[in-house]
Amino acid sequence: MNFGEAIKTCMSKYVTFSGRAKRSEFWWFYLFTTLVTWGVAIVAGAMFPYDPAMWMTLINLTSLVFFLPILAAGTRRLHDTGKSGWWWLISITGIGVILLIVWWATDTKSEGDKYDLVNK
Repeated sequence: MNFGEAIKTCMSKYVTFSGRAKRSEFWWFYLFTTLVTWGVAIVAGAMFPYDPAMWMTLINLTSLVFFLPILAAGTRRLHDTGKSGWWWLISITGIGVILLIVWWATDTKSEGDKYDLVNK
């Protein structure tokens, strides 16, 4: 899956938490959300150089727009590695983010579609 296909797929599955996401789909979309957020930060910083509250508001709004899609894509990626989407909660500990990154980078496990609730 390439960059454009990953963006199209993840945005069309905005809040779809069932199914699977390929490794490339997740990481390309994650890169896209990071680049867009950085772009908003640069533009907002240039437009409002003396008003950090304003550009932080714009950055937070951008992050809020991508919150559900990245959560859904991460959940589908965990399903693809044979894990439940509830493992997202481990990120609350802080150190659990490292474990999530390892799982997201892990190759696909072919365990059938036990997480595909839509087609059952």
